[in-house]
Amino acid sequence: MRHRRNVERAIFNTFPGVEFKNEKQIKIINWIGKNITSPENRLILGVTALMSQPFIDWNNKRIDENTRKIAVARTIAKIIVGTTTGVIIRRGSINLVNKMSKVAKNGEILPKYKQFFTPKKFLNKIPNEDRFEQYNNIMGTLVGLFVMLFTNFLIDAPLTKLLTNKFIEHGIKNYNTTNEKEVKK
Repeated sequence: MRHRRNVERAIFNTFPGVEFKNEKQIKIINWIGKNITSPENRLILGVTALMSQPFIDWNNKRIDENTRKIAVARTIAKIIVGTTTGVIIRRGSINLVNKMSKVAKNGEILPKYKQFFTPKKFLNKIPNEDRFEQYNNIMGTLVGLFVMLFTNFLIDAPLTKLLTNKFIEHGIKNYNTTNEKEVKK
């Protein structure tokens, strides 16, 4: 165990330390830490993937052009469906946890379902707002990840297949039209 901690410390110490002294940079980093939650992270990843992965697939010269078109269509469909469902489910889960993690204030009595996700130590004590908001975001993300274990098979896979087929159908029509014009010349 001690050896493991020494290895972890050695790895940690290899990274240079960063210290922000500019007040504007500190405000930006704090804003990002507070406002960019799991749904926004998923959206950023999806947009970044949509801007890069189809081009990587299209420029794979080890496969023929028709296979590349199918790979690009499948990649775009996966990104669109995965990003859309990921953002919606994560945001919905966070909203659900927010509605089900209320703290009783001034002796009010809340229904049990409104305190389902409230930690026991906060049932009758008002917590630090920022920490409680972070707790709700984390718990909502965990609930969303659990939900996505099922929606990946029930929603994502069928929608990805449907969208891929639509893209391929559209792409092959355009591809065939272009080839026929070139052959007739």
